[in-house]
Amino acid sequence: MPGSANPPFPDLSGVPEGTDDEAARHADAETILGETRPTRTRLGSLESERANRVWWDADTDDYHRTHGEFLGVDSAAGEFVWCPEGLHEGDVQLLGPVAGRDVLELGCGSAPCARWIAGQGARAVGLDISMGMLQRGRAAMTGSGPTVPLVQAGAENLPFADGSFDIVCSAFGAVPFVADSARVMREVARVLRPGGRWVFSVNHPMRWIFPDDPGEQGLVAMFPYFDRTPYVEVDATGRATYAEHHRTVGDRVRELVAAGLEVYDIVEPEWPEHLDREWGQWSPLRGSIFPGTAIFCSRKPT
Repeated sequence: MPGSANPPFPDLSGVPEGTDDEAARHADAETILGETRPTRTRLGSLESERANRVWWDADTDDYHRTHGEFLGVDSAAGEFVWCPEGLHEGDVQLLGPVAGRDVLELGCGSAPCARWIAGQGARAVGLDISMGMLQRGRAAMTGSGPTVPLVQAGAENLPFADGSFDIVCSAFGAVPFVADSARVMREVARVLRPGGRWVFSVNHPMRWIFPDDPGEQGLVAMFPYFDRTPYVEVDATGRATYAEHHRTVGDRVRELVAAGLEVYDIVEPEWPEHLDREWGQWSPLRGSIFPGTAIFCSRKPT
């Protein structure tokens, strides 16, 4: 619990928390949650789940004002963008053929990816911890495009029967925000059918060593890569309002293998020359030097 774990390491008091513009992007969350401060402290599954449900409910509107167009949230058919580098599933087809398949998206947010998958002929379901995000997804489905069932639940305890899906995917959802990501891998393996794919994108683990700054400050290594202590934001009472958990590349591979899955690729998207858009810590400056995203591709043996 906040305040009961080891003191945060390293000290974050002198680390920039982003530009004024970046802070303004989360104005609604600040109004709802009050002033918060960053720290590093251990959190369990229930605390992490609660913190991230609170955060994404509070930040839903601001998040979509900033990123909704890029993600295609309000497009008639949805879009499947894997990462801030703009990698689109329609181009890379990391999920393989989806038509006629049962597909689950973890951490779907407002579900543009699940809707896009449904438009390709799949039977798609979206799952997210945040009711605010799911309600935004329902609002996006009031038009003439594809609709998908949306489920509010955490990724560590999937409310589905064994062998329910042919494909499970996640584009920056769920995996970085849970305390026990190894359990998520086991749950995914459980709900997958033999031969099914599990593909997910996350912050590239090496990003953990740099401040979340898109400028030159974000090029200076400051934090130990092997320190798995979560990044947490807490309110004036010390209660967590946001949590993000770090795992190394090796950790991710071992979690997948321990769950009985086969890792067949790790994609590290390069920053496109044409893309001049910043997204939080992502920027052309940083993207030209080191990767910002890792996409882990695995399958359940037949």
